[in-house]
Amino acid sequence: MKSNTIKKVAIVGYNRIPFARANTAYSNVGNKEMMIAALNGLIDKYNLKGKLLGEVAGGAVIKHTYDNNLIRECVMQTSLDPSTPACDLQQACDTGIESAIYIANKIALGQIDSGIAGGVDSISDMPIAVSEKLRKILLEARQAKSLGGKIKTFLKLRPKDLSPLVPRNEESQTGLSMGGHTEITAKYYKISREEQDQFALKSHLNMAKAYDEGFFDDMITPFNGLEKDNNLRRDSTIEKLNKLKPAFDKVNGTLTAGNSTPLTDGASCILLASEEWAKEQGLPILAYITFAEIAAIEYVKNQQNLLLAPLFAASRMLEKAELNLQDFDYYEIHEAFAAQTLATLKIWESPELSAEIGLKKPLGAIDRNKLNVKGSSLAAAHPFAATGGRIIGVMAKLLNEKGSGKGLISICAAGGQGVTMIIEK
Repeated sequence: MKSNTIKKVAIVGYNRIPFARANTAYSNVGNKEMMIAALNGLIDKYNLKGKLLGEVAGGAVIKHTYDNNLIRECVMQTSLDPSTPACDLQQACDTGIESAIYIANKIALGQIDSGIAGGVDSISDMPIAVSEKLRKILLEARQAKSLGGKIKTFLKLRPKDLSPLVPRNEESQTGLSMGGHTEITAKYYKISREEQDQFALKSHLNMAKAYDEGFFDDMITPFNGLEKDNNLRRDSTIEKLNKLKPAFDKVNGTLTAGNSTPLTDGASCILLASEEWAKEQGLPILAYITFAEIAAIEYVKNQQNLLLAPLFAASRMLEKAELNLQDFDYYEIHEAFAAQTLATLKIWESPELSAEIGLKKPLGAIDRNKLNVKGSSLAAAHPFAATGGRIIGVMAKLLNEKGSGKGLISICAAGGQGVTMIIEK
């Protein structure tokens, strides 16, 4: 029997491995090992062994060429039914949440009844490329028909051609890193160092309290000797944060290693399903994904705006949902940098800044006691593609524990893009 009814999309489960600062606990493992560990934890927790799911989607921002079919390869090395299809998606820091939207849309349309969305990134296992000249010479030598021809080709090389090329964390159109852009954001929107440090401190304190309360006990699978996020600083104080030197603008900057997320390794995933499938499997319905919106922003001429696209996504999403920004019980705004989150809040509150950036109207202030209540990226850190799954999992658990309510998620990304989502219980 065919049905044109849009199905409700339930968040059924969540799991991740602890996040680790680059070149620490996960320095000898890569994307595949981390993603498999996160998936296996989810499979064990929700009795999915041998199950045929509709699809698994996810990706990595930084990956080797041999990881070109990463998620499918990971699925094949778990105990899921090997007939479960999978695909790779990538949209910088939005990868995890975009993967969730991809799976959710298929469930809503009735194309599948269950699926896993996730993401993984290893900065420790960063791919290193050869120079363009060396690449061309290697290909030319491969085509040479004689040993002499190969030697003649290799003689074209110069010492500088042998230098490896390490991926650079910068926007190709501006040459600036995300931190470099956000330094401009902080200056443009007058976000002070004191505000940033206070915001960062609160993230660490909130996450430390959440660990102590056992909030993360069922959310994290220990991996490679690590049981908790190793970026969390329980002993962080405003005095310690104030002593840190600027990280991007060494002379006049306000962004530091303390109020910015570090390069990080980690993986996360969430289990989504139709209500019918969840009930058949005897699994809980934690919350529902009800709305999502993607947006992009010009950031080459207006370099202060690189990470502010979620402003537009939130505005359009709330209009479609017929909700106000104040109608939520919890807010999860990805803390790529304290300055970026604070700029978002400041623009929402200001009619002048909202008009200047191009919003129809200011969305207004939120209750900051409802923001990132269990700590967020500044404390947990930020493995690019894995952040979306972490945040969705936290929001779903918050709403499930409350028993009702609404949550708003906002995640910014490189390339001037951003995603927002509404989760309801």
